[in-house]
Amino acid sequence: MAEGHAIIMAGGSGTRLWPLSRRTRPKQLLRLFDGESLLQLARKRLANLFEPRNIWVITSAAYIDQVAEALPGIPRENLIGEPMGRDTANAVGLAAALLERRAPQATMAVFTADHLISPQDEFDRAIEAGLRAAESHEGALVTFGVTPDSPHTGYGYVQRGECLGGAAFAAAGFKEKPDRATAERYLRSGEYLWNSGMFAWRVPSITGEFERQLPESLTVLRELAAEWHVLAPGALAEKFAALKKISVDYGVMEGAKRVIVVQMDCRWVDLGSWTTIGATRSSDADGNVSIAERSLMVNSRDCVVIDEGDHLIVTLGVEKTIVVHSPDATLVVHRDFEQAVKELAALRQQKFGDDFE
Repeated sequence: MAEGHAIIMAGGSGTRLWPLSRRTRPKQLLRLFDGESLLQLARKRLANLFEPRNIWVITSAAYIDQVAEALPGIPRENLIGEPMGRDTANAVGLAAALLERRAPQATMAVFTADHLISPQDEFDRAIEAGLRAAESHEGALVTFGVTPDSPHTGYGYVQRGECLGGAAFAAAGFKEKPDRATAERYLRSGEYLWNSGMFAWRVPSITGEFERQLPESLTVLRELAAEWHVLAPGALAEKFAALKKISVDYGVMEGAKRVIVVQMDCRWVDLGSWTTIGATRSSDADGNVSIAERSLMVNSRDCVVIDEGDHLIVTLGVEKTIVVHSPDATLVVHRDFEQAVKELAALRQQKFGDDFE
């Protein structure tokens, strides 16, 4: 198998994880997992598969120094800072255009920095199978589908088609986030997998699909790659602003000529809320979870308390409550309203400006 390259996408701001996740310190850099961040865990997960010199991180330009500090073994030139977010198609396309100049026939795999995945050996097996499939099937784009263990309505799905050998299948189609009844039908059928947002392909395969589906974007991305280390920040931002903002799923995968799905039998958690982060820890007899140095929960049930420092958090007589403490802001929210945390950003902006962003 040819030497592969890994791209970790780590540009999101994680607004649902306010007040710890901020504009200047996103969720992938929060050290909430035994002193490590999601980005560091993503890097460790790739240790058996890719050499450090072949691991790239694409993130916001504002986070580059923090990313470099978190990942000292990754070459600085492999840390790519976007001047602004233009969604995942452009992040993937920029990485491909840069890699095209260094290793034009390389195979690349794409990962995100906000997942927890286990066990490691199954993850390794699936990624190796995906890389092999990308190399052995001309022009193919490989997506990794996680075997579902519940009728989850918050994930997209990919349908398995013809078996191509081992864990690789022709992808029969992508499905939007379903309603409960549809998700239950998907689970019963055994034909549908959670769409993980992880991919593998040869560089010519992905650039070929960009040429066919997003040719104007690819032209700009190749221009950016050619001048990446010499363009002034203002010129870089101007070119980025002209890119069509679109996800890799809509912009590339759904219209690709050949898509293969490799089944991954892993426990996969997309950490997009405080509840999902709390679910990564064991609870007490009353269903409470503490991710804090010091906490006390009395006559409380199904609560989550989180603090990165040594602040004492105490709850008394409350249920289904999330408490997140930071040095300058504290969030208290009922778990039934947790998904509205993202919408709080506009209200905070109106009342306090950028003070708590």
